Amino acid sequence: MRKPSFRYLFTLLHLKFMSENKTFTPYQIFIIAALSFLQFTIILDFMVLSPLSAQLLPILHINTQQFGFVVSAYAFSAGISGLLAAGFADRFDRKKILLFFYTGFILGTFLCGIAPNYEFLLLARVVTGIFGGVIGSVIFAVITDLFPMQVRGRVMGFTQMAFAASQVLGLPIGLYLANQFDWHAPFLLIVGLGIPFFILLFLKMEPVADHLQLQQTQSPMAHLIKTVSNPLYLRGFAATVLLSTGGFMLMPFGSAFAVNNLGITLDHLPVVYLVTGVTTLFAGPLLGKLADRVGKYPVFLAGTLFTMLMVLIYTNLGVSPLWLVVVINALMFVGITSRMISASALASAMPDPADRGAYMGINSSIAQISGGFASAIAGAIVHQTSSGYLEHYPILGIVVSATMLITIGMMYMIHLIVKEKMAKIPAEISRA
Repeated sequence: MRKPSFRYLFTLLHLKFMSENKTFTPYQIFIIAALSFLQFTIILDFMVLSPLSAQLLPILHINTQQFGFVVSAYAFSAGISGLLAAGFADRFDRKKILLFFYTGFILGTFLCGIAPNYEFLLLARVVTGIFGGVIGSVIFAVITDLFPMQVRGRVMGFTQMAFAASQVLGLPIGLYLANQFDWHAPFLLIVGLGIPFFILLFLKMEPVADHLQLQQTQSPMAHLIKTVSNPLYLRGFAATVLLSTGGFMLMPFGSAFAVNNLGITLDHLPVVYLVTGVTTLFAGPLLGKLADRVGKYPVFLAGTLFTMLMVLIYTNLGVSPLWLVVVINALMFVGITSRMISASALASAMPDPADRGAYMGINSSIAQISGGFASAIAGAIVHQTSSGYLEHYPILGIVVSATMLITIGMMYMIHLIVKEKMAKIPAEISRA
C-alpha cells in the first residue's frame, strides 16, 4: 500500500505538468515524479550531514578536518564506484541498474543510522557512497533517453526540486528528530522512506533499454577508455570539476557557521532550511522553464554572477538577525539552483546516445571526487576555536567565487558544442 506522501507528490507534479505542457504523457509524469523522489532521498542522505555538523563535532569528539573526511568519504567512494561502473552503464537496462544501486544505498544509510562512533560512521559513509554516487548519473541518463532537448530544462527543473524538497521536508524533520532523539534518527527516516519507494519503482517503472541496440561489440573497459578520451567529452569533464567545488566547500560547515558565527540557535536552524527550501521549490520549475525559453547558458551566466555576489555577502556575515540570514541564504540557493538546472541540461546534450550512461557515470564520478577534495580542503582551511567559532570562513567564499568565475568561460565552450550538436539533429533543435 502506497504512503499518502508518495500519492501527494505524484498528484502535485501531475497537476503542475498538465497545466504547463500538454505533451507529457501520464507515464512520463510518473517517471519525473519517481526520479524526483529518488533524487530526494539521495540528496537528503548527503545534505543531512551538514546541519548535523553542529551536533556531531562535540558528540563524536572530532574536529572540523575529521568532519570534512566524513563528507569526503562519501564523495571519494562515490567517485571511484562511478568510474568502475561507467564502462558497464550502457550495457544494462537502466531500471535494473537503479534498483541494484538503490538497494545498496538503503543498506549504507541504515549503517549510518546505527553507527556507534566516528570510525563506524566513516565506513558507513563509504558504503553509502559506493552505491548512492552512481544513482544520480543513471537518473540523468534516463532523462536524456526519454525526453527531448527542448523540454529537458523543464524536466531538470522538476528533478532538481529534490534539493529544495530535502530542505522543505527532509532537513527540518531530520533536525527535529535529531534534537528530539539523536543524530541517528534522520538516517533511519531515509531508510523508512526508501524501502516502500523501492517497491513502487520495481512494480511501476518500465525497462529503459533502447540504448542497448546502439552498443558496439567492445569490452566495458574499451567503452570506458573511448568515452573518457573523447576530446569533446573532456571539456565537459573539466567544467564539472569546478562546478561541484562550490557546494562541497560551503555545505559541510553550513550549520556550524550559522550557529557559531551568525548566532542562529539550533531551534531556529530548521527555519533557515525550511524557508530556503520553499523558495527554491517554487523557483526550480520556473528556472527550468526559463532555461528552455531563453537558453540554458544565459540562465547559467546570470545565475552564476548572482550566486557569486550572495556567497561573498553570506560568508562575510557576523552575528545577524534570523530574518536576514534566511533571506540571504534563500537567495543564494536560488542562484545555485539556476546553475544546477542549466548546467545539467547542457551536460545532458554532450554525449552521443550510445555513450550516455558511461558519460554520465564518469561525469558524476568526477564531480564526487573533486567535491571530496573540496570538502577535505575546506576542513583544512576552516578552524573551530574552543568557543565554537569558525575562523577563515570568508576565505571559502573567495575560493568558491573564483571557481564560479572560471566556470563561466568553461560552460560557454560547452554551450557552443551543444549548439553545434543540436543543429545536426532537427528533431531536437533547441536553444542551448
